Amino acid sequence: MGTDIGTSRREFVAAMGASVAAATAIATSTESAAQNTAPLKIVDFHNHYMGPSLTLTNLASVPPAARLTWEKINSNLQSPSALLASVESAGITARVINTPTAFIEDADGKVPPGAEQRINDQMAELCAKHPGKLYGLATVNAFAGDQSARELTRAVKDLGLRGVFVESARGDLLLGAKESRPTLAAAATLGVPVFVHPQTDPELHKRFSRIGRIGVRLARGTVNSAALINMLESGAFDDIPKLQLVVTTLAFGGVLLAGGFGDGQRIRSDAPALTRRHVYIDTMGLNPAVIRAAVDILGADHVLMGTDWPIVEEKSVPERLQEAFAHSALNPAEQQMIASGNTLKLLKIS
Repeated sequence: MGTDIGTSRREFVAAMGASVAAATAIATSTESAAQNTAPLKIVDFHNHYMGPSLTLTNLASVPPAARLTWEKINSNLQSPSALLASVESAGITARVINTPTAFIEDADGKVPPGAEQRINDQMAELCAKHPGKLYGLATVNAFAGDQSARELTRAVKDLGLRGVFVESARGDLLLGAKESRPTLAAAATLGVPVFVHPQTDPELHKRFSRIGRIGVRLARGTVNSAALINMLESGAFDDIPKLQLVVTTLAFGGVLLAGGFGDGQRIRSDAPALTRRHVYIDTMGLNPAVIRAAVDILGADHVLMGTDWPIVEEKSVPERLQEAFAHSALNPAEQQMIASGNTLKLLKIS
């Protein structure tokens, strides 16, 4: 057992070392490679939208120094015109949008009764008005058992939404807990992806926010990573073999750990196809080194372009993405898969 673990670790480290060497070798030709690459069709998987009728409560926990920033974010979150304008200004083809209930929770972490149903109805209505530019994910409380599974089924079958957005955790529960299994099973049966979003844990936030903005992201990323690892360690993927899960770049630490140790090694690109098909990650930050590492671990067919709009407003997206791809030594087919192909395939859009 010890020998096998040591061997797998050495192989993983060697693979990562080879990827760094490859990226370094092409660094001097990054600019010319970017110029010679054909234009990309870009579909952004990671975007948020809150219907104008929703009452946002998130400003209550925002520090005074950040209030003006978040007031602007909230304004964009609730503006269909800002959302549509951002598609044009970013130079992309479409956005996949979701509605986090964390923005409308009360002080006890509860959302208004019937909120998920109203969110899904409004999401479907907005996307129907802008086909080809907006694709919607359903919002459900993944830990509400059969009730959420029924709402997800309605949102996909009756409303035409393309996937489901869930939070990583609820109280002490992480995704993969028995309370979340009905929702996860419904997503697999419907053939839609589950986007697992970072969640703020009060204790982690209190401790990590002392070290600044990166500390806040580390706290949220830790919960996102823990949800992924719990899915792997709890046997959820074995019990629900058709499940497809997307985590954010903030969960990259969990992907690294899962890819290098224990049973999670089966998510890697060198694992058998039937065992690695479950886990995808987005490209928040558009960092070449992170994109290259994600491709090396999960495979180019399991990485999705995503920015976190409007929390993060990326400028010159096509140019930045082309540069990142060139620096990462990705071939044209891999580039197009990440830019839009993988997202369109997951959402079953031809």
